[in-house]
Amino acid sequence: MIYSAADIPVWMAVVVAFFVLAGAALALIGAIGFLRLPTFYERIHAPTLATSWGTGGIMCASILFFSVAGGRLVAHEVLIGVFITVTTPVTFMLLARAALHRDRFENNPKVPRRTGPVKL
Repeated sequence: MIYSAADIPVWMAVVVAFFVLAGAALALIGAIGFLRLPTFYERIHAPTLATSWGTGGIMCASILFFSVAGGRLVAHEVLIGVFITVTTPVTFMLLARAALHRDRFENNPKVPRRTGPVKL
C-alpha cells in the first residue's frame, strides 16, 4: 500500500522525526564547533564527525519514511552514506596535510616539527 505523507502512522512519524532532529542537531553541533574552535587544526575535527553522524541520522529517517510510504524497502540512501563516510574523512585529512605543509614551509612556530624519516 502506498501512503502519502499525511497517511503515515503516527508512531512511524515520531520515529522519522526523531532521526531527522537527531541528524540536524549533530550537524548543528559540527557547525558550531567549526565556528567556535580557534585554530584550523581544531576546527577540522568537528565537521568531520558531525557531518558523518548527522547525515546518518537523516539518512535513516529517509529510509524509514520512504520504505513505509512506498510499502517496500527503499535503501538508495545507503549509497549516499557510503560516499559521505568515505569522502569526508579523506577530504579533511588532505586539507589538514596541505595546511600542515604550508605552515611548515612558512616556519610557523606553533606547528610541530617533523619526526622520523622523511617520506618522498
